[in-house]
This record gives sequence, structure tokens and C-alpha cells, in this order.
Amino acid sequence: MNGASRDAQAAARESLTALTDNTSVDATQLADELAAVTGLLDREVRLRRVLADPSRSGEQKAELVRTVLGDRVGGPTVDLVSGMVRSRWSAPRDLVDATEELADSADLVAAERAGSLEETEDELFRFSRTVASAPDLRAALANPSADPEAKARLVQTLLGGKVRPATERLVTRLVSQPRGRSLEAGIEGLSKLAAERRDRSVAIVTSAVPLSDQQKERLGSVLARLYGRRMHLNLDVDPEVLGGITVRIGDEVINGSIADRLSEAERRMAG
Repeated sequence: MNGASRDAQAAARESLTALTDNTSVDATQLADELAAVTGLLDREVRLRRVLADPSRSGEQKAELVRTVLGDRVGGPTVDLVSGMVRSRWSAPRDLVDATEELADSADLVAAERAGSLEETEDELFRFSRTVASAPDLRAALANPSADPEAKARLVQTLLGGKVRPATERLVTRLVSQPRGRSLEAGIEGLSKLAAERRDRSVAIVTSAVPLSDQQKERLGSVLARLYGRRMHLNLDVDPEVLGGITVRIGDEVINGSIADRLSEAERRMAG
């Protein structure tokens, strides 16, 4: 997103935070309803264009939201979406993308309330590793022509009762409503949202051998100081990794041995 949409998305996030600070709001229900709104806007091209039309007043668009959604979703969802359409969006698709992100964030709020946000984040990463190592499974889940309900049932078979409820819900929604995203990009996006919810960045660490607790603690500490924010380490082992370790933070990749890279990071900080 760029320009007006970035500002509108930021305002929507703040509205969600304010709404879910009230514990009487059912975050899981809110996630379901926002996901339903996302599906509606994704299907109805004319509706999303009208709701993102800068030539219409914010109140006109909010009234349309109340008319269309009033008997389909609860008051909190209507209020949240009404506020979103009062904002200015650079493109109609940005409105849909932001609504989808709010649905995912609401599920993460539910996980946070249950005290399982960190576990949800870890489970998303482990699921991504499982999919990466099983091409047939990935093909089944990512097949755009497959029945969404069949893919949802497959996720339930794989994860049902084995992961936190928020994890299963997030993955199910991703595979049944990918909206043009690859499975890998979708899971990475969910992991990033979870990390942001915990006020951390995600470092994907791949090493030739498992890291010791001391190495993990040192690596996390150095990366946090280097990037100026807390880091959540998603750890993976790949014997073929050259140099001992690879660290990916967003688009930046750091390669090299643990000792060399830590020493270099420390020198950079000292300088």
C-alpha cells in the first residue's frame, strides 16, 4: 500500500486496537465477521469500488455499509468497517486487503487473550516448515482449482486438536481464501502480524546444526541491539547450509558462521 491507503490502514489498526481493548468484544466472532466482509468485498467488485470512491462522502459510504451489513454482522464489525470506508483509499483492493488483515489480527487478539500468542506464532512457523518439506501437501493446499471446503477439511485433519485454535483458524482461512497469495507468502505475513502483536520482529534462522541455548540467547541479543527492536527467532535446521548459519529478517539475508557474523555485528555496534 502507498499514500492514502497507508494512512487509512494505520487508522483501521488503531480502531481495531481500541475496539478489542474492550474485553466484552468477542475477538473470534469479530475475526469471523471481518473475514466474511473480506469475502464479500472480494466478490463484489462494484461494491468495493463504491466504498473506496473518493468522490462520495464518508457518511454516504458508512450508510451503505450499515445497509449492506447491518443484518449480517454484529455492531462492532459494522462500526469498524464504517470507519474504514470514511477514510481515503488509493485503490479499492487496498480496502479489501486491510479488512483481511484486521480479521487475522482479531484472531491474534483472541490468542493473546488466551495467553497463547507466542505458541501461535511458533505453530505458524512449524506449519510452514512442514509444508515446505512435503511437496504433495503443499500442492494440495495451494491448488487454486481445489474445493476450498476440501482444503479446509485437510487443514482440520492436519492440525485439529494439535495446535491452538487461532493457529488452525488462521491457516484454514489462508488456504480456503488465498486471494492470490502463495501459501508461503500468506504464512509469512501471518507470522509477521503475530510478531508485531508481540512488538517483535521475526528473524528466520537456519543453521547446519541445532543452536545451543547459549547461542540462541546471544544471537537474539545481538540482533535486537543491531536492529533496535526485540527479535523472535524462528529456528530451522538444514545440514546443507554453508557457513553454519543464515539469518533472514524481512528482505535482508545474513550469511556466515555464527562466530564471524556475531563478531561483525558487535563491531558494527561498537562503531
